[in-house]
Amino acid sequence: MLICVLEAHLNLSGVTSLKAKRSIVKSLMGRIKSRFNVSISEVDHQDAKTVAVLGLAIVSNDTRFLDQQLDTILDFMRSDGRFFLGRVERETFSSGF
Repeated sequence: MLICVLEAHLNLSGVTSLKAKRSIVKSLMGRIKSRFNVSISEVDHQDAKTVAVLGLAIVSNDTRFLDQQLDTILDFMRSDGRFFLGRVERETFSSGF
């Protein structure tokens, strides 16, 4: 079993309120969950208006599938237009079960 974790930093430069930020982040997370069937959550900077950090996890038994899925998700995020996708970190773990 392979577990892939991704941390994505979003810069929301035109956002002026937490309500507007949460609207964008919640919409993005819902679209990613429904389209790609992954676990996703806002994991840091919840009270900052112009920055969001999303954590995402996928479980599979195929490394190629994980890489392809994450690349597709990142392309989907980059094409959104409501934010700039900043630093992205990904890591894959192998379970010993």
